[in-house]
Formats: sequence, structure tokens, C-alpha cells
Amino acid sequence: MNITELRAICGLGTIFTLRMLGIFMVLPVLTTYGIRLQGANVSLIGVAIGIYGFVQLFCQIPFGLLTDRLGCKPLIISGLLIFTIGSIIAALTNSIWGIIIGRALQGAGTITAAVMAMLSDLTREQHRTTAMAVIGVSVSIAFAIAIVLGPIITNIIGLSGLFFLIAVLTIVSILITLFIVPTSHHHKINRNVSIVSESIKNVITNKQLIKLNFGIFCLHTILMLSFITLPHMMTSASLLPVDQWKVYLVAILFSLATVVPCTIYAEMKQCIKTVFLCGITILLCSEIILLSAGTNKCIVFIGIQLFFVAFNIMEAIIPYFISKEAPAGLKGTAMGIYSTSQFSGVAFGGIIGGWLFQLRGAELIFLVGVSITLIWLLISTTINEPPYVISLRIDMPSKMSTSKKQQLVQILIAELYVIDVLLIPEENSAYIKVNKKQANSILLNKLEKLVASYDIT
Repeated sequence: MNITELRAICGLGTIFTLRMLGIFMVLPVLTTYGIRLQGANVSLIGVAIGIYGFVQLFCQIPFGLLTDRLGCKPLIISGLLIFTIGSIIAALTNSIWGIIIGRALQGAGTITAAVMAMLSDLTREQHRTTAMAVIGVSVSIAFAIAIVLGPIITNIIGLSGLFFLIAVLTIVSILITLFIVPTSHHHKINRNVSIVSESIKNVITNKQLIKLNFGIFCLHTILMLSFITLPHMMTSASLLPVDQWKVYLVAILFSLATVVPCTIYAEMKQCIKTVFLCGITILLCSEIILLSAGTNKCIVFIGIQLFFVAFNIMEAIIPYFISKEAPAGLKGTAMGIYSTSQFSGVAFGGIIGGWLFQLRGAELIFLVGVSITLIWLLISTTINEPPYVISLRIDMPSKMSTSKKQQLVQILIAELYVIDVLLIPEENSAYIKVNKKQANSILLNKLEKLVASYDIT
């Protein structure tokens, strides 16, 4: 990689990590510390948790479409500024309604699409998969650190102090965007990372993708239900809020030690569906265990460990599954719909979870969790094993006529390792899905040379 690519990956990866820290640190503490705020009850705590996802649900795709028009860096900075304002409002309030308003503004400051588009602009095709993987890993790292640090920091400086710290981290992200991340002067639409409005219908009507998007909705619904319930449940089992970070730390370490071998095994043995179904089954077991745990500290602890194993497996597998299933040239749009489904789950789980807990307590929450997981498992048995492919984008000569481009597509399809090709003449690009076993820099160079040497006359 050259220096521009390294600065882009390190800078944008850091921004994403700090942003995710700010989102996740609040989740394990809002239920226990937020209940002390003026006007607070469990139902409104659920609204405060879910409102972030509710606003993101409406902002995710529009912001993604604006990226190609307004530019990546301005959208990243504006999104971070909105997030900072929301964090400061939440820090200054002593009312649950102030927290709800602050969390809503945090949700309005979405930057995911702009970060991905900018990363695409600043990296070459042969390094783009690595760059995207760094962003994916940064989310997992941020989640692991955040749910451990959140309770520790809140115990020391309080909920207001936590939101102030989140604001500071976001300001640091703005400075990184301004002074470290390179500016892209030649933005190209890359359908592997960008949302394309005319492709949305093709994605939301794809049966395989519908099932996967339903899955991420279920997963994040159950996650929000859990963060509303688990702090209360651990307190009832004599695990005080000041000590709950220890349970989360063990859970994260145990889950990471399990997830990495599982994902490697799924890739090597080409059995993603099997690991996928196993993850849902483990989630179902964890919900059943927590449903029957009562105030038994040991059973609560076991249920939490299994829950985070299942969650981290599914959080890694589902986007990977979707990237394989998305047709050529629709990967960016598919991931945009995936994110929207994810935030729908955050909104639904948070808002409905607070109401359910206030209605009947933890027992009803986990009964709903068992029901949702059972439905998800039954639907997921009908999912097909995904094709083991990787998506590439090839620039085509601008002087080449449309008919010549179409001829070139036929030549590319004739290659044994090429699974699917989508030609976009007005963008001078072809989107290619190739067999993963042959997907390497040598193949990419071969494809680029084939395009470059093709007779355009």
C-alpha cells in the first residue's frame, strides 16, 4: 500500500472506532444509571435506547445517496458535528427527555456510507477488500471495548461525564478527518460500496437477501431487549452495576475466542449456512437459559456468555453472507439495506423492550426473545448456501463504444473463474464476481490487462 492508502485506512478506521465507542458505551449503563433521571421510567429508557436506531433508520439511505452529490468529507464532518451536539445535549441534561433528544441527534449524524465511499476513492482495487475488512474489525473491537469500559467510566464520572467523553472522542474524529485523512479529488461511483437508488427495488425483492435482512433485524432487536433487561437481572442476582463490567469482559473474551475459529472454519470448509444456523441455535439456548435463570447468579452468567458468543458469530457472518449473495454491482445497495434493517431492530427492540419490561419484567422480555429466535431459525433453514465469490470493479476505457463494452462483458463471462458481470456503460465500469479461490492480485491484474488491451475501435 502507498502512503495515501495507509493514511486513509488508519484515519477512517480510527474515526469509525471512536464513533462506535460512543454508540456502544451507553448501552450497558443507560438502564441502570438513566433510571435516576427526572421523569425516567423503564419504558422511556427503552425509547432512549431505541431512538438512535429509529432516526438512523430514516437517515441511512438518504445520506448514502447524498454522498455521491455532496462529497464524502463534508458529509463525514457534518455527521460528526451533529453527533457531537447530540452528545453534549445528553451530557447537560438531568431529564430523560434530554437524553432522548440527544440520542436522536446522535442517530441523525450518520457517516457510514460516506466513510465507505471515501475509503473506496482512496484505495486501489487490490487493497480495497483489506481496507473494508479493517473497518469491519474496528466495529467488533469498538463493541468489545465499549461494553466493558461503559460501566467502568460511568461509575467514575457518571452518565453526564460519559456523554461528555463521547463528545470529546467525536471532536477528535473531526480533527482526524480534517488533518489526517487525505482528500479525494476524483470521486468515482463504486456500486460495491455506494447505495444506488435504482438498485434498491432489486435488493428488497431478492428472497435470499430478505431472509438475511430479517435476520439482522431479529439479532439487533434481541440485543436491545437484552441491554434493557440484563443490567436489572444481574443486579437482582447480586451483581451490582459497579461490577457488571467483569461479566461483560469475560463474555467478550470468551466470544472472541470462539468467533474467530468459527468464521475461519466457515470460510475454509465453505459451510457458512451451517455456522449461521448453529449461531441462531446458540442464541435460542441463551434466551431459554436466561428465561429460566431467575436470580441464580451462575445460570445468569452462563446465559450471558452464550448470548455474546451467538451475537458475535452472527454479527460477523450475516454481512459476510450478504456480500456473497448480492448480485454484481448491487453490493453497496445490499449493505445499505442491511444497515437499515439493523437500525430497525435497534429501534424496535429498544422501544418495545422498555414497554415489555415495564409490563411484565424480564420474564416477558426473554419469552419474546425466544419467540423471535424460533421464527428466525425456522426461516433461516430455507436459506441457500451462498456462492463463494468476491466482488471486483474494473474501469473500462471511456472511448470504448457501448457495443464493444458488451462484447467485452461476454469475453469476461467466458472466463471460468468469472461468476457474474454487470456493465454500467455511463460509468465506464464493469462489476465482476469471481470465484474466491482465484481472487487475488494476479487475477485482478489479468482482468485489468484484458480490459486495457481489448480493441476499442
